Amino acid sequence: MSTTLPLPTRTREPREERPADVVSKPKASRERLLSLDVFRGLTIAGMLLVNDPGSWEHIYPPLEHATWNGWTPTDLIFPFFLFIVGITTHLSLSARRARGDDDGALIRQIIRRGALIFLIGLAINGFPFFTWGPMSGVADPSFLHRITDRLLHWRIMGVLQRIGVVYLFAALLTFRTSLKQQILILAGLLFGYWILMTCLPVPDTGSLGATMLNVPSHTMAAWFDRLFLDWGRFGNHNWGSSLTWDPEGTLSTIPAIGTAILGVMAGRWIGSSRSLSERLNGLFAAGALLMAAGMVWNWGFPINKSLWTSSYVLFCAGMGAVSLAAIMWIVDVHQLKRWTKPAVIYGMNPIVAFAGSGVLARLIYSIIKVPYQGQRISLEAAIYNSVFLSWLTPINASLAFALTFVAFWYGVLYVLYRKNIFVKV
Repeated sequence: MSTTLPLPTRTREPREERPADVVSKPKASRERLLSLDVFRGLTIAGMLLVNDPGSWEHIYPPLEHATWNGWTPTDLIFPFFLFIVGITTHLSLSARRARGDDDGALIRQIIRRGALIFLIGLAINGFPFFTWGPMSGVADPSFLHRITDRLLHWRIMGVLQRIGVVYLFAALLTFRTSLKQQILILAGLLFGYWILMTCLPVPDTGSLGATMLNVPSHTMAAWFDRLFLDWGRFGNHNWGSSLTWDPEGTLSTIPAIGTAILGVMAGRWIGSSRSLSERLNGLFAAGALLMAAGMVWNWGFPINKSLWTSSYVLFCAGMGAVSLAAIMWIVDVHQLKRWTKPAVIYGMNPIVAFAGSGVLARLIYSIIKVPYQGQRISLEAAIYNSVFLSWLTPINASLAFALTFVAFWYGVLYVLYRKNIFVKV
């Protein structure tokens, strides 16, 4: 079972270390919980499903993000992944420490992984490293113009970038800390973020942050995004759909670290010597309490994915704990495993699925144009119109395209799985 966040290094070993690498003190074998790979795989498949519809105008409501405050099942996917990152981080570092790795080696590994994840996300954002469509104010742009324009609008933050930063800080903050210290760190992050977002005036408006929470471009988080990501004549590097704020921005990454720290705490519990039934019951109970706490905090600091509010952290981690416990109950307690193979295949190569699908989506949605009924449209639109919309209603055609996209990447990952190729740090 893979217990680390995968990143690019080809290997034919499904584990972090080969048996020959373990030469020091003997260790007790740790049980394999298939549910961890299943949970991670379902999360990755869900991320592809919601990211790649046939038409953004025709999506079933559960597969869309909440407009602002509130949540949908789609809003659980990203925090679920950060939650599992926290779990596997604790289990992986504990295993490596038991094998004899010293603190210096572990810290270097943490820094290397965090940096690689960030850089891969940054590269995907820049792909294909030139502006491929019309350029405002330039009638006939040269290739150099297109490269320069891309650099000026290259989004710095993003999903993988947030994962890299969160992994780095969550791993270092919990590296040699007790459970009590981790709780204090978590409380500091969540309450500190709440105070910054609600109790202080937003500098560019002078209005109290609490009164600006429903104005996306004037929250304290948006002000920090413009401060760090809008470089004036050197370009605006915020999310291209807003330019005034970024849903994976700077300040809102702080509470996201808390999501992974809650995962680390869950990993401590899952990796303990308690019986499986005791660990299962503990996850259910903790998850229920976290969800309740998140809903209570929602009254004063609304659940909001784009702001990654403290209430959102607690609520989603609670949902993650309960969901993982349910999968553990089905898979590891009742041994109902026949349905898990596709999820395991997704869970063993998540970076290939995420990075590869991101590049493919950029190609077919934006870059590759094909002739269709007398005009040039994106390859994705041509496939959607001719293969799916020709016989399905728009909303079902959009869903069918997304499911086909998920199935295509399952096929890619299945081939890698059969060849025992896993891409990881």
